[in-house]
Amino acid sequence: MKKLILLSVLLCSTLLSVGVSAAYQRMLLDITDIQGLRKNQLIGYGLVVGLDGSGDKSQVKFTTQSMINMLQQFGVKLGDKGNPKLKNVAAVMITAEVAPQAGKGQTINITVSSIGDAKSLRGGTLLLTPLRGMDGEIYATAQGNLVVGGIKATGGSGSSVTVNTPTVGIIPNGGTVEKEIQTNFISAKEVVLNLKTPNFKTARNIELAINAIFGDGVAQAKGQHRVTVAAPVDARQRVTFMSMLEEIEIELGRVKPRIVFNSRTGTVVMGANVKVRKAAVSHGNLTVTINERSNVSQPNAFSNGNTAITPESSIYIQKGDNPMFIVPEGTSLEVIVRAINSLGASPDDLMSILQALDQAGALEAELVVI
Repeated sequence: MKKLILLSVLLCSTLLSVGVSAAYQRMLLDITDIQGLRKNQLIGYGLVVGLDGSGDKSQVKFTTQSMINMLQQFGVKLGDKGNPKLKNVAAVMITAEVAPQAGKGQTINITVSSIGDAKSLRGGTLLLTPLRGMDGEIYATAQGNLVVGGIKATGGSGSSVTVNTPTVGIIPNGGTVEKEIQTNFISAKEVVLNLKTPNFKTARNIELAINAIFGDGVAQAKGQHRVTVAAPVDARQRVTFMSMLEEIEIELGRVKPRIVFNSRTGTVVMGANVKVRKAAVSHGNLTVTINERSNVSQPNAFSNGNTAITPESSIYIQKGDNPMFIVPEGTSLEVIVRAINSLGASPDDLMSILQALDQAGALEAELVVI
């Protein structure tokens, strides 16, 4: 039985005896996004050169074709039969995010990822590459030396050791914004606040808090997702108005606690307010062991028989004897962890137990699988 590795993170502080704790008071712009002010993703295709023989192999045709096209722009023509053997070049995709209202000349971080069969991008230099938005327009350019956190070493016999991912690198401040992305934030008649975690009470509290400062009717909750705020039309006044909104503290409404499963790593993260109703739990453990071996059947010397190899399988089934335990009403996180640990459950078993409790209606939490 694997030893249970359970990561329990207390996401909320304990409630005070009077009033609401500070953990439930958040700044307005920490819990909302402003419509019209968002990051924009950019993407581009380029070449990384200067690799120490770890680039794409010759069968990666698009790398060779891209290099030929680039050389032709500099007046180098290889002819119809030209097929350069490239070992120090890799075709890559470049991704980046542009901050809202980023101006021309501002620099951004970029990520470079190999799309061919290059072994490593360590030591490479990205050639000048345009970065485009969803509309096909060029908004930035990228170029520079890569920083690669991974490494790969290969021996003469073909054995190799790889640490992290050597085919992905970053270039800090390697991109330059060439065109501003238009936004209607300044020209819009009102500011729209979108809640990151939709909640009717939180939206109502935002409306009340803003109207208490700026007057009735300035803010209007349009549902659990959105609050509209009347804002000054003048750009300078709107900036001052938004700076005042940043300082407003909002009392959050009740949000259902979450239990997050990472199915790839077996990590389980549980919030402090996770509780269960009264339930009985018994988790069985079934182990099946199959042993395969081969027997050689040798006939007698004068029997005119042939030697034969016959397979033989042995199957053993062992069923664990885990007793049923009762979870009291309103059991807290610590008690849940202690009880499940007593069963000797693995992270996969823990996920099964919590899913069964949820199906039984005894779990007061939302299950999230990532």
